[in-house]
Amino acid sequence: MAIWNLGSINIDMVYALPHMPAPGETLAATTLDQGLGGKGANMSVAGARAGAHVCHIGAVGPEGKWCVDRLMEYGVDTRHILQSESATGHAIIAVDPSGENQIILYPGANQALSEAQIGQALSSANAGDILVMQNETNMQAEAARMGRDLGLRVAYAAAPFDAAAVQAVLPYIDLLFLNEVEAAQLQQATGKAPEDLGIADVVVTLGAKGARHFDGRTGQVADIPAQKVTPVDTTGAGDTFTGYVLAALDRGMPMAQAMAQASRAGALMVTRHGAADVIPDLKEVQDAKF
Repeated sequence: MAIWNLGSINIDMVYALPHMPAPGETLAATTLDQGLGGKGANMSVAGARAGAHVCHIGAVGPEGKWCVDRLMEYGVDTRHILQSESATGHAIIAVDPSGENQIILYPGANQALSEAQIGQALSSANAGDILVMQNETNMQAEAARMGRDLGLRVAYAAAPFDAAAVQAVLPYIDLLFLNEVEAAQLQQATGKAPEDLGIADVVVTLGAKGARHFDGRTGQVADIPAQKVTPVDTTGAGDTFTGYVLAALDRGMPMAQAMAQASRAGALMVTRHGAADVIPDLKEVQDAKF
């Protein structure tokens, strides 16, 4: 089996600040770190480090070859990443001493994907494989429809949140990932609670409170607790959780067990500074003491 990720690839520039700037305020950063990021790249790395075969579908600009090389080093299949004339997507990330962050995102090559590129990549997929998307690329609804027609299990991580983007893929998806705020925003937009969306599986992350699974087939709701840790940087934690859940499901693990393992991975992630480059591997997650 495999995970096919129509996903963003960003160059993350992470600035440590004494506090988040107020409007009109100029702040000097204490450090700058540059690394691989993007919700898509993060999920691909997480899935690969969790033991899945992950094929990334995406694009970088002329200066982004090192991003592709880094993904390959982490075990991601990069054959379906194209070079675009557009600049590689990048993110400017401000992190305060408590670990909270603010992000400015430039999409760049992530918005230059074509239906032909996606179709060519998915022609190698097998029924039962997983296709996942996030809202940092174009062609989401088109890819979701292709995935459904090919018999793939289609997953969507609804971030950065846009109600219209989520509603465009809802008819085609089997698995939806939201955080607590996004779930409330989607309910306001659709008038439907997570359990009423008509989706087989909805997973809502609740931060320090853990995560909740809504089973659309049985109507059951299950809570998975979070590990108690002291966060230093929340960047990429949700993507790590999602990638780990998908990798576990790809191996046939039940949802509750998949979410519990992913919760451990997310807890480890928030104790580290960075994004894709510091996502824990499966052995680290299994050996972690909380």
